[in-house]
Amino acid sequence: MNPKSYNVLFICTHNSARSIMAEALLNHVAPAHFKAFSAGSQPRGEVHPLALQTLERMSIQAEQARSKSWEEFAAPDAPAMDFVFTVCDNAAGEVCPVWPGQPMTAHWGVPDPSDMRGSEEIQAKAFWECAVTLKRRIDLMLALPLASLDKLALQREITDIGRR
Repeated sequence: MNPKSYNVLFICTHNSARSIMAEALLNHVAPAHFKAFSAGSQPRGEVHPLALQTLERMSIQAEQARSKSWEEFAAPDAPAMDFVFTVCDNAAGEVCPVWPGQPMTAHWGVPDPSDMRGSEEIQAKAFWECAVTLKRRIDLMLALPLASLDKLALQREITDIGRR
């Protein structure tokens, strides 16, 4: 018997760094049972080069990454999401579309590494720290006994992960 497969959407306002990295990280570490996507309320239209460089440093392929609107995932023919995570504070405060299938939602806010000013080294460090935080949260989610938790317990657990 095949275990359930889950669709996960990571949302950030511009869908250029944090949500892109989260999508690539989850698809890398759990390709058999999870399919990750990312989107933004006001997509920038391009992926931040340091996000791609950070993923490359982690040996994660992301050449298919693209900045896109969350409207793609609210359409009737969009894949039904099981989880929707906001990874920036701006997106968490926005009125989101109604997601088909009533997915579990949580806020996993991470500081925007593209806001970091300073040398290339300082900026690269901010992207690295963001990716490590997202990876830790993804690992914590993957360690949950998803099939055995009731909906309220699962909601509590994924919300708590965003505070770590």
